[in-house]
Amino acid sequence: MTALTCFKAYDIRGELGKELNDDIAYRIGRAYGEYLSPKTVVVGGDARLTSESLKMALAEGLMDSGSDVLDIGLSGTEEVYFATFHLDLDGGIEVTASHNPMNYNGMKLVQRGARPISGDSGLRDIQRFAEENNFPPVSPLQRGNYKRISVLTAYVDHLMSYIDLSHFTQPIKIVINSGNGAAGHVIDEIEQRFHQASTSVEFIKVHHQADGNFPHGIPNPLLPECRQDTADAMRQHQADIGVAFDGDFDRCFLYDSKAEFIEGYYIVGLLAEAFLQKSPGEKIIHDPRLTWNTVDIVSKAGGIPVMSKTGHAFIKERMRSENAVYGGEMSAHHYFRDFSYCDSGMIPWLLIAELLCIKRARLSDILTQRISLFPCSGEINYRVDDVNKTLERIKYLYADGAKCIEYLDGVSIEYENFRFNVRASNTEPLLRLNVEARNSSELLREEVNKLDRVIKS
Repeated sequence: MTALTCFKAYDIRGELGKELNDDIAYRIGRAYGEYLSPKTVVVGGDARLTSESLKMALAEGLMDSGSDVLDIGLSGTEEVYFATFHLDLDGGIEVTASHNPMNYNGMKLVQRGARPISGDSGLRDIQRFAEENNFPPVSPLQRGNYKRISVLTAYVDHLMSYIDLSHFTQPIKIVINSGNGAAGHVIDEIEQRFHQASTSVEFIKVHHQADGNFPHGIPNPLLPECRQDTADAMRQHQADIGVAFDGDFDRCFLYDSKAEFIEGYYIVGLLAEAFLQKSPGEKIIHDPRLTWNTVDIVSKAGGIPVMSKTGHAFIKERMRSENAVYGGEMSAHHYFRDFSYCDSGMIPWLLIAELLCIKRARLSDILTQRISLFPCSGEINYRVDDVNKTLERIKYLYADGAKCIEYLDGVSIEYENFRFNVRASNTEPLLRLNVEARNSSELLREEVNKLDRVIKS
């Protein structure tokens, strides 16, 4: 039995040839069918050059296991999520490596209701079946069927249900950088809806066409070198808001009217406010890394903030148990109850564009106030010899005088005017630090420097 190293904590992702190829994709299809015995599964793929062949090999495996396959073609991950819950299917698989390098690809798997299949909810079983590669003979009479379909119209109908186009009463320019990934066809359809409603919204499209060669670099807006083209277009067109997507557009990254990249933490607060304006009293889920800004906004808007462990599986599970309308992570993952608790990269920018119109304010002005009230460090990553020993040392040094110490995810320690969270990464051998302060960038810098010295010692 050969170990398949492409199976990770939350999904499947590996180097092409070495860790993932058409044969392994076929085996994953067979294993998924063996594990779930699904009647119908939807598949889609991003713009990568290998996504189509991997998707078709996956589909062959699914059909050989007896499952019918519905193929939605070029798509983002959330289109597979949508098709799975909208069509009430047994499961869905998106072939994507999102923002990983050119020589990688992978898959994201869900079951009925678009519930995630990850390490603690079936992915290890699928891995075992795929590694054993000992499947029953294919029965021609029981083999599944294949069909190409489109859910684009229904999907965009759903996206537009989150906003009211009558709020877009003033001109607004939106730069959208699809990064030559899978987002372009959705943006075109959304643009049509704005035009049909006779709004004065102008779309400026950057790197719009899907191209698996990624001529302008891998679509990963977290890398500073991938941000320049969006910022340049913002300045050239004097745009009001900028949006940049990763390859499968399950995350969007935003720029303000000064072409400044916005820390994802502050977007959580804005989206919470947008939902609470429409539905006061709802619960909002947030992660423990940075919290003060979110809790402040949610509380003042009449909502109930609820903290959850970091990671999509934990956030989604907590949202379901709390019936929360929205959940957000500072890593730019945003989850929505009416989207079957799944993450979406399209819903956030639509809501924020609407919020700017309602407030008749510039994004930079809104954010300057929030950043001044609750400045934060952003996530700082460290490679340390022993993560647990480092966490214990920090706890020992900072316990005295702390108002609150929490262990929901790593260690969160709160004082009167600053707090921090330090935790082990779920996916890499790293220690991750986040620090925030009240009303003082100077205090923030001081505390970051102190913690930096402790961790490096």
